[in-house]
Amino acid sequence: MSQPLLQQSLGSIACEIPGATRIFYANKLDFCCGGGLSLQDAAQKRGIDPAAIAAELESLSTQQSDAEDWRLASDAALIEHILGRYHARHREQLPELIRLASRVEQVHGQREDCPEGLTELLHYLQQELESHMLKEEHVLFPALLDGAGQRAAGPISVMRAEHEEHASAIRRLLELTEQITPPRDACNTWRALYRGLDEFVQDFTQHIHLENNLLFSNALNPESQQPAPAVSATQRSV
Repeated sequence: MSQPLLQQSLGSIACEIPGATRIFYANKLDFCCGGGLSLQDAAQKRGIDPAAIAAELESLSTQQSDAEDWRLASDAALIEHILGRYHARHREQLPELIRLASRVEQVHGQREDCPEGLTELLHYLQQELESHMLKEEHVLFPALLDGAGQRAAGPISVMRAEHEEHASAIRRLLELTEQITPPRDACNTWRALYRGLDEFVQDFTQHIHLENNLLFSNALNPESQQPAPAVSATQRSV
């Protein structure tokens, strides 16, 4: 039997319940780098009612979902997905976000609610993510595909530490943009920028979740590759 939902970690819930990541993102619960916290502790830290989040998750777990269960995928399939869905996508997203942020800062820099420093932060993220992804593409992922397993613990530790640094930059991005909330009188460019930022942050969070909580955990703990037996909503209830 699974642990009661409130005592389960955000990372394990994100893996177990398709669609849970959307609920976590909407409530600003960090399920990637902060995925080791229990739902109870993470919600209380954010000042959110843990029981209300649990109820949303319980409802979600009883619904049919076409979301891919990546716990069932091979490492090769998961890596292919990460490369195509997230590495390639980040390389598309960031140049346009930088262009839009630069325009907003140039035109609206005199306003108090202008996200001053956002362009510089996005440049930093672009450089750091590109370096990080290249290390995964040329070193870590090939090693995992060759069956390195626990011998990859060193590189995995480095990648996880870099994930923490990226997550810190994302938190700064959220501060600069008032949680990606445009002013009521924001122009179309400003609104387009924030829509793009929202998509980027959601993609980034899901990307790091798949690596930290699935791909890397599978390598270091091979027994975790097989999903736990299905647990009913009644069994999960708190």
